[in-house]
Amino acid sequence: MTEGNFVDYVRINAESGKGGKGSVHLHREKFITKGGPDGGDGGRGGHIILRGNNNLWTLVTFKFKKHFKSGHGGNGSKSRSSGADGEDVYLDVPLGTVVKDSETAEVLFEITEHGEERILAEGGMGGRGNWHFKTSTNQTPRYAQPGVPGQEVEVILELKLLADVGLVGFPNAGKSTLLSVITSAKPKIAAYEFTTLKPNLGIVEHRNFQSFVMADIPGIIEGAAEGKGLGHYFLRHIERNSTLLFLIPADSKDIGKEYEILLGELRRYNPELLDKERLIAISKSDMLDQELMDEMRVELDKDLDSTPYIFISSVAQQGIMELKDKLWAMLNS
Repeated sequence: MTEGNFVDYVRINAESGKGGKGSVHLHREKFITKGGPDGGDGGRGGHIILRGNNNLWTLVTFKFKKHFKSGHGGNGSKSRSSGADGEDVYLDVPLGTVVKDSETAEVLFEITEHGEERILAEGGMGGRGNWHFKTSTNQTPRYAQPGVPGQEVEVILELKLLADVGLVGFPNAGKSTLLSVITSAKPKIAAYEFTTLKPNLGIVEHRNFQSFVMADIPGIIEGAAEGKGLGHYFLRHIERNSTLLFLIPADSKDIGKEYEILLGELRRYNPELLDKERLIAISKSDMLDQELMDEMRVELDKDLDSTPYIFISSVAQQGIMELKDKLWAMLNS
């Protein structure tokens, strides 16, 4: 998936069809002089329906087409014949899509299951034909109901990635490199900060043909929860991850402090994020010899407050299998 094709926020306009008119008709047949009213009902207007599709990962299908209309209901006719219902329009969205009102930002609903259908704009009801209105005192009503107009809504579709493991770290911590090593994803990798501008997903293959999904989001900086940098825009993707993998480079000045800064940003954005399973990966560990690594372990045991950690190197392939084993155990604990 390229950065240009990853779309996780769109605003769309949906207009459902109006209902058909009820018919005003009096029955006419040979040898039946006063058949009475037999006007049929109008058909229902078409709905605009959102449908979950687990084969989709992004909202890119709404990047260029943002206006959708469904069909109008047909008018009723004689012999109590109802008009045809308007054609429904189905919009397939990836799982984890949140639908919000564009004006109030109120969450209307969320699509979380494959095949789940939710009506975004309901089609108007068809009008009733004149045969509904006959009474003993009004045996030939010459009126019927018009169809009900459809709805027009403008909503925001916001995607929150459904990944098992979310990578959390400062810019240039090596998140994209790790993702490229343990998955088949091809994220952009360079020696400058904010190389990753859009989230990347990859499937991690584990032992015995097992697998899990890992998500790499743009780097977080201090103050991200208040809108600094790029990470604040993508913090919502971490809400859907069951396990958080904090990536901190071994050449960091203070690993414990960096970890606390990252935790603080998650806490300010959504305190519930701290309830997730956490694992710290000390990246770029190929720069360390065994003696220095042992010294760091003593300090980390004090600073990290029982949070599990592991030394890895994506380039040298050190600790990668152990990392997969730890993540798999946490996901299935």
